[in-house]
Amino acid sequence: MIIDYLDRSVAADLEADLCIVGAGPAGISIARTFIGSKTRVCVVESGGFDPEGPTQQLCEGDSAGEQRVDAGRSRMRAFSGSSNVWGGGCIPLGSADLRARDWVPHSGWPLRHADLEAYYRRARSECGIESHDLGDGTFLTTPTLAPVRFDSGLLVNQVFVRSQVYFGEAYREELHKAANITILLHANLLELLADSDGARITRARIGSIGGRRGWVNARQFVLACGGIENARLLLLSNSVVSEGLGNRHDLVGRYFMDHPAASLGKLCRGSPDMLTEPYSRYWRKGQRPAYPELCLSEDVTQARRLLGGRVRPVAVEARVPAGVRAMRELRSLFSRPLRDQSMALDGQMVPATREPARARRRSPARLALLGMQALLGFADIAEAFALKRAGGAAVKTQHVELVGYFEQAPNPASRITLGAEKDLLGQRKVCVDWRFTALDWHTYRTAGALFGSELSRACGAHYDPAAWLDPRHGGPPQVVGTSHHMGTTRMSEDPRKGVVDHECKVHGVANLYVMGSSVFPTGGWAFPTFTIVALSLRLAERLRSQLP
Repeated sequence: MIIDYLDRSVAADLEADLCIVGAGPAGISIARTFIGSKTRVCVVESGGFDPEGPTQQLCEGDSAGEQRVDAGRSRMRAFSGSSNVWGGGCIPLGSADLRARDWVPHSGWPLRHADLEAYYRRARSECGIESHDLGDGTFLTTPTLAPVRFDSGLLVNQVFVRSQVYFGEAYREELHKAANITILLHANLLELLADSDGARITRARIGSIGGRRGWVNARQFVLACGGIENARLLLLSNSVVSEGLGNRHDLVGRYFMDHPAASLGKLCRGSPDMLTEPYSRYWRKGQRPAYPELCLSEDVTQARRLLGGRVRPVAVEARVPAGVRAMRELRSLFSRPLRDQSMALDGQMVPATREPARARRRSPARLALLGMQALLGFADIAEAFALKRAGGAAVKTQHVELVGYFEQAPNPASRITLGAEKDLLGQRKVCVDWRFTALDWHTYRTAGALFGSELSRACGAHYDPAAWLDPRHGGPPQVVGTSHHMGTTRMSEDPRKGVVDHECKVHGVANLYVMGSSVFPTGGWAFPTFTIVALSLRLAERLRSQLP
């Protein structure tokens, strides 16, 4: 059942066998495995069904690193978590992503790819993509448009599949009907209370913005609140263990990573459409939901001692005829917005690709004007349609912007800490210190040159690298975050090197687990949600063996 902690008829204290904190993809996936069992599950969720201003303010914090991280805008506190706005991209990590690499300090998972394969297969069902076969670090589905072939020793095409599942929408009803599952909305975890020696969690203190306070008593606890909040909540749970739970070796919050994205330069002249069309994310009727990603090969990352990375060639159009522009805006005004973080990031880094139409009101006057412009520009629309039918771009491409997305090197100096300022619940806000290493810089510059040279050769273009990639450039790297927060409760069998073990149990705490990308020792370049779901199913299997 789903209940609201703001409802005073709901008891302040709850009893459960399993307490899960966070109702995002991880929390929902774990909870669903217990439906119909004898295990009483309580899922504590900070938000409601929709984003709310005061609740969202609880995400706010400070930024102290080389690049600003807006902790308030890069996460969502609501049922379904940040998956409310995910782009649906699913792809597994590959064997190379999990292995220790001698040129990447602190790399290596305590898991092999074989340990995850069965759970990746099951995760397909959770994400509604069970018909697509898996490979090592890729899906085997053939994209509708064949990708460009390159020297496989340098660049490779890996395939991701786009899920249409939004966890809150898809699984809300069955969770509401489950007699043994309680979803508690508008309830915030304030602290996990441990016994006198900090070796076991006894209960969770919860509260609402409105002032209600209470407890959830349980046998097992799972933190599943994202790569920033998982670390923050462990640090805030310090009434018994002063440094915070799992933080005996000062590791909670360290190794904060994201998937940095940046413009690497542009391709001018040549035949750029042969690059942009196969890698376009725009869905076409009858198209398979499988898309190629142009990536650095394992061979070249090893030979050049690089981190993982991928590039998207983004078409920047020349002058768009008025009729075509009007038709696009009309279509945009009447279509459902596509929730795609990657396309939004493209617009952030390549302003010419932004679509401002959605910001305008669908007023009668505006619709009439657009209709007239489309009618007067019918010849332009017909020409664009003919070009599209012939397999080309509807509007001539001026140049192609190369947008890179990269793995980040694990760095203990890149970290999450508690700030001095307090939130609406009286809890210390987070402070994010996002930092980069020489290996990150080496990867951006070398990968930029590789992508630029290979793609320009393929389409007969000239590569103009971004100025910030010049070794003489001063200042921090010109990258932005992608809100893939990772690494802050990293996984290792050695408690001096990680916060959780290979089962995602917090070292030194018998009944506390952490789930989400915060446990990733390294992140590859792959979108993290699919791996989060796979790890969640793996953890759920372990929990089921320990609970009634």
